[in-house]
Order: sequence, then structure tokens, then C-alpha cells
Amino acid sequence: MRNEPHRVDAYLAALAPEQRDVLSRLRATVRAGAPDAHEGIAYGMPAFYSGTRFLVSYAAFKRHLSLFPASNGVLEQLAEPLRENFAGKGTIQFTVEKPLPDEVLREIVRIPLAEVADSAQD
Repeated sequence: MRNEPHRVDAYLAALAPEQRDVLSRLRATVRAGAPDAHEGIAYGMPAFYSGTRFLVSYAAFKRHLSLFPASNGVLEQLAEPLRENFAGKGTIQFTVEKPLPDEVLREIVRIPLAEVADSAQD
């Protein structure tokens, strides 16, 4: 589970080029927002962790892409910009044609990182 970027690379390599491009950009945006996070595979999907705490995972499906933030704060604080992307509890769906904006992705990463920092102080 920890420090497995080679498995993430393999996951992305197996995707259609359009999906790979969008998820590679998502990966780079998450990595930039959480430079100390490490990558792994969780439930068959690429994921980022801060220490032992899960931050986000993402996946490609036949008709859409999904992002799974491990934070109720994301769902609460970003309800307005993500309202058309919510698909069930804790799932944010988007498409190759309409990927998530980078500024929204940065907020999706910032919120759980802040929660991890807050919980470390408790």
C-alpha cells in the first residue's frame, strides 16, 4: 500500500489515452498540493496518503472518472462548485470531456490535509 508509484504508473498505463491524460493531470495536481504524501493502491485504485491517513483515491470507469476524497469537509465546503459532480456519498464523478478544474482539485487536497494537521494537534 505504501510508496507504490510503480503500481499507479501501471494502472494509468492500462487506461485509454484520454482517461490517462486526465487522471495523470489529476495525479500531478494532487502531488503538487500534497508533496509529502505517498502513493499506493487502495481497493484497486490509485490513492494518496499523508502518513497513514488516506487523502484521496481516483479511478477510471467505462463512462466516467471518479475521485474519492476521504473527507466530509470536502463534501461540505465544496458543495456548490461540485454539486453537479456528486454521485453518492463521498464520490465525485467527472468526464474526460469535463474534468475537474485544477483550483477545485487543489481545494479537495487542501481540506483533508488540514484535517490531518488538526488531528495531529489533538
